[in-house]
Formats: sequence, structure tokens, C-alpha cells
Amino acid sequence: MLTAGWKSVSMVDVHGKVTFTLWLCGCNLECPFCHNWVIAEGKGCTGLDEARLMEDLRESAFLIDYLHITGGEPLLQWRELVPLLRKVKETGVRISLNTNGTLVGPLRKLVDEGLIDHVATDLKSPPFHLYGLPEEVSWKLWGLFLRSLDIITDSSIPLELRIPVPRGFPAGEVLRYIDEALGHLEGHGDFYVVLNPLIGPPMVSPRDEGWCGVHCSPNGELEVIRQHLRRYGVRLVLNRTLSHDNTEKLLSPAKG
Repeated sequence: MLTAGWKSVSMVDVHGKVTFTLWLCGCNLECPFCHNWVIAEGKGCTGLDEARLMEDLRESAFLIDYLHITGGEPLLQWRELVPLLRKVKETGVRISLNTNGTLVGPLRKLVDEGLIDHVATDLKSPPFHLYGLPEEVSWKLWGLFLRSLDIITDSSIPLELRIPVPRGFPAGEVLRYIDEALGHLEGHGDFYVVLNPLIGPPMVSPRDEGWCGVHCSPNGELEVIRQHLRRYGVRLVLNRTLSHDNTEKLLSPAKG
């Protein structure tokens, strides 16, 4: 299993929770705003020292709510991940998975085995622009993402639904995909939405700085989405700041 390392105690990776966060390498998307693109492309990654990881996890277990698996896209390494999560479950530590939701089969495997206690995923809208892939591929991946939401809803797994907010796309197009995704969460009683305004240099180093120069740092878009989500009555959180390494994220309840 290729990893970029872990952090024994983190207060920024799942809203309102303390996590032990493990970063896995590789990703099947090419999101132009991604600031973990070096990990996503597998650069500087090493094999997982499982014995050391488990030792550190046991030492931190009394402090944390979850082992949070993130990346990159962790489910690309699901075959190696499953036995590790089984061992983690034996320690009594709960597991949170951060996934882009496009790898339905691996997600189903982990859910059916009872290995996942919490999911975090990004609702990237419009997907063709935010996935960074050809249009035909993006539409297929969007359909897979919706199927993943169905799995999460049917399993009643607590969900942190993150919406990256870009600048410069038609509001109607952005809201259409948000509406479609939320339709797949009908009946899910335990999820909340985090609005993540996309940011660029110098706070982060995105994969495509040119794209980010055009579409990062939203203005009125954030309020449009926020007001739209109020109609659903969902719990809404606004991510107000992000540091370069994502270690100083401040989440504040959105008013109104």
C-alpha cells in the first residue's frame, strides 16, 4: 500500500471530530484545483509500515473519534486496505473514509463488511469542469458518484458532504447537479454539508494554477449555493479558511 504518511491527532479533517489521518496515494480524477495532486499522482510515496501505523494508532486511540483514510483516492488500493481496516476494527477504533465516490464496487465491499463508520465525499459541480477529465468520462463518473450516494443512504452511514465552490460557472448549472445529488440522499437522516470555497496561491499550490486563477476565490457563488441549500433544511457548515497543508481549517456553522 502506497502512503504519504499519517498524522496521529488531527482536528481539521472531519468537522467536529478528532481523527488519526492516513493519506494514501493515487487518484482516478485530475481535479484542476486539487492541492494534494502530488499525493494523487503518487510522487514521493512509500510503502506503508503497517506495524508502526498500528502502534501509533493504539497510542492515539483514546484521543480520537476516527481513523480517517484519505488521499488521493483510497479506494484505488481497496484490496490492500480491507485487511488493514479489519485489524483496525479489532482495536475498537471507528473508521472514516474520504472518497471521491466514483469507485462503487470497492465502496460496496467496505460497507458490506461493516468496515466504514463515516464517509466524507466531495460533490463536484459541474463535474465536467471539476473532475478535470474528458466530458464523456466525467458523465460516467458522475453517475457512479450518485450510485455511491445511494449506497451511503441505504446503509445510513453518517456523511460529510463537501461542496467545492468555484467561481465563474452558471449558477443554474451548478445548482442542478447539487439538486440531483441531494435527491439521492432523501431519507438519509445523518448528513451535513460543508461549503468549501476553492482557493489558490499563495495559500495552496493547485494542480492547475491557470485554471485556479479563473475559477478559484468565489464571490457571489458562495451565497447563491448557501441560500439554495437553506431550502433543503440541511445542516450547513462554511469552511472559512484553509492553510497550505490543510492543517488550520476553521469550520463555522453557517447562520440562517
